[in-house]
Amino acid sequence: MSTPQQSEGRTRTFARVLGPYLAFATIVALIRASQMPTLMSEFRANTVWAWVTGAFVLLAGLIVIALHPYWRGVPAMIVSILGVLTTLKGALLLAIPQTYLSAGDSMLDGGGWWKAVFAVMAVVGLYLTYVGWAPTRTPSTTQAESSAPDLSAAA
Repeated sequence: MSTPQQSEGRTRTFARVLGPYLAFATIVALIRASQMPTLMSEFRANTVWAWVTGAFVLLAGLIVIALHPYWRGVPAMIVSILGVLTTLKGALLLAIPQTYLSAGDSMLDGGGWWKAVFAVMAVVGLYLTYVGWAPTRTPSTTQAESSAPDLSAAA
């Protein structure tokens, strides 16, 4: 049985991992944008890359789906959607790698819109990083406690 505390804790844990990864990977891809076509062609040159990458990406996505079945709240939805998309990406890399990579080539050839998508993904990563690592407010900190001084030691 899941409690809201379990859900929030699990979401924060995944956000601590997925947020920095997503932010870092997309920012580096934007910085290295001129090298992306070369990276794609070298990745496509050896079919073992798609197989190995697809296997690990599929596993990572399935782990997120299995360990994070929560959809309540924006951070939880983002983590769950990332799990589903990661699973889909891994499955496509394993099942139809050339079609998937052709779509990636088309995206790179399509102009700068992929950079805008990556910039949005970097912002999502930064948001998840904040959600995962920012201090949480404890339920015991209420308005009454914060406005009334603690005089128990004064007596």
